[in-house]
Amino acid sequence: MHAKTNSEVTSMTASSPPRSPPRGRPVYYVQSPSRDSHDGEKTNGSVHSTPVISPMGSPPHSHSSVGRHSRESSTSRFSGFLKTGSGKILPNDAGRGSHRKGHKPWKEPFDAIEEEGLLDEDGTKKGLPRRCYLLAFVLGFIFLFSLFSLILWGASKPQKPIVTMKSITFDHFSVSAGSDASGVATEMASMNSTVKFTFRNTATFFGVHVTSTPLDLTYYQLTVGTGTMNYFYQSRKSQRTVAVVVSGNQIPLYGGGASLSSSGGNLTTPVSLKLDFKVRSRAYVLGQLVKPKFYRNIDCSIIFDPKKLQVPLPLKNCTYN
Repeated sequence: MHAKTNSEVTSMTASSPPRSPPRGRPVYYVQSPSRDSHDGEKTNGSVHSTPVISPMGSPPHSHSSVGRHSRESSTSRFSGFLKTGSGKILPNDAGRGSHRKGHKPWKEPFDAIEEEGLLDEDGTKKGLPRRCYLLAFVLGFIFLFSLFSLILWGASKPQKPIVTMKSITFDHFSVSAGSDASGVATEMASMNSTVKFTFRNTATFFGVHVTSTPLDLTYYQLTVGTGTMNYFYQSRKSQRTVAVVVSGNQIPLYGGGASLSSSGGNLTTPVSLKLDFKVRSRAYVLGQLVKPKFYRNIDCSIIFDPKKLQVPLPLKNCTYN
């Protein structure tokens, strides 16, 4: 028997006229093509004949061989499609980076991400952009600098300066009759004194700049003398004695002078006075960023004795706030 191709065998099987089955147990032959063909290629293989006994008297032109051939053909086409998808480069993949080593079709959805610069050429994720590192550095520096400034501010607050009142010395204190600027007749007071106190800077790592409000010496809420302290700078862990002149000239007392006893303009009885002022100090620990401020309000009660002129009177009854 000559070798026949798959198509010839299929056509012969399909075009053969139906035959009446023989009586008894008929025997017919089925010619099956060789299975050496792949992807629709023709092969000159031999055709095998296999005797088949039909148990039910089936005709020899059964469609089993045709169905098998159809299944084999579809299987060959499907295997060829898989081979093309896994091992071959499709035409549509020519412009999508098919030159890359190990490129596979499943990486195609990441092409849009690669165009945005989020992935490297090998498909791995890039690191953070350089501007992100710069921003993180700036924010970290600001945070650390702020923390350092806060620590310095907290460390400087407990190191408050100490003000201690020492004494007041009256050079003279006189009350005489007179008139104010509007011509109203009243008693006029004149006095001159010197107030001394010590200022101590207890800070261990900064100096302070010191000023104060005017020193007011009052008699029943009437100011009879005032003085101004000069500005000074006090270095760390040091102290000084400050002297301030408090004086008043022709201060009208109006009705307040009625209780004052004087002889020849000089007082003859003790007088209760009050001294008050505020000491202000400021430190520049870290330039203009960290500059703690310290305030001390001082109130002192004074009993002036006319017999103790030119004698320093200790200031013991003082309050510090």
